[in-house]
Amino acid sequence: MSATSGNYCNDPVILNHWHAIAAIEDTGATLCQTRLLGELLTYHIEAESAIVVRTSALQHQLPVTCAYGYIWTCLGQPTAPLFALPEYLEPDRTNVCAASVGVRVSAPRAVENFLDMGHFPYVHTGILGEQPHTEVREYDVEITEDTNEVMATRCRFYQPQAAAGAEGGMLVEYVYRVPHPYCSVLYKSCPDDESRMDVIALFVQPMDEINIRAHALVSVIDKTSAPLAIKMFQQTIFGQDKPILENQIPKRLPLDPRAETPIRADKSAIVYRRWLSKQGISYGVIPAAA
Repeated sequence: MSATSGNYCNDPVILNHWHAIAAIEDTGATLCQTRLLGELLTYHIEAESAIVVRTSALQHQLPVTCAYGYIWTCLGQPTAPLFALPEYLEPDRTNVCAASVGVRVSAPRAVENFLDMGHFPYVHTGILGEQPHTEVREYDVEITEDTNEVMATRCRFYQPQAAAGAEGGMLVEYVYRVPHPYCSVLYKSCPDDESRMDVIALFVQPMDEINIRAHALVSVIDKTSAPLAIKMFQQTIFGQDKPILENQIPKRLPLDPRAETPIRADKSAIVYRRWLSKQGISYGVIPAAA
């Protein structure tokens, strides 16, 4: 079947990437099912804590790696190790698998929304933004030469409550990193330690072309908030984003730069789309016309 059918994937780039499918803490000996790139999968923990992932139809065992609190698998042949996230290993951080949320939208649309600061005052009012602080200040974005990642720096935005443990508004500094076509990592000012940054990562599982599970990792330096409070804070943000994402038309992300009118807040999205197009990715997108 074609990659545009919404079922099985024939995009070799995406097939050979690692994809998160479930939080390790939510996985046990009982056989669980999920869907990845149109394929029905089963996963569970076998004896001696080994996690096994198989395709349901053929009972073919898939490669597995466990990282950042989640199970990752690949339907093809992994061409590279999973991207590094060294902050996760820092001993004084609280690492929380904050959510796994189903959303009717494509994986690239979800990543693009994660990169968008412009929606903060309107969708996350009183938390990540508020009026009249609606301006997206000038920032820098590039595709890194050494790691081939999208990187946005010098991002600043006023937020009434930047984190679960934050008290009072602050001008928050952001760094956005896209190390994987369907994953994004956000580094932001840490209220508890000005010399370091909190980390929020979004690992998007493409169930098919227009349905995802969005897995969130929160890795913070927070001396006061319980893990449950951190999880609930992130789930509140997800709950506000979900209806916005599900109302996106079209569901798949157009890669043609003329398809949607860009503004300054969309600078990261423009570079992200160009990056996807350069890699030849066809799953979850509407490719640019030749």
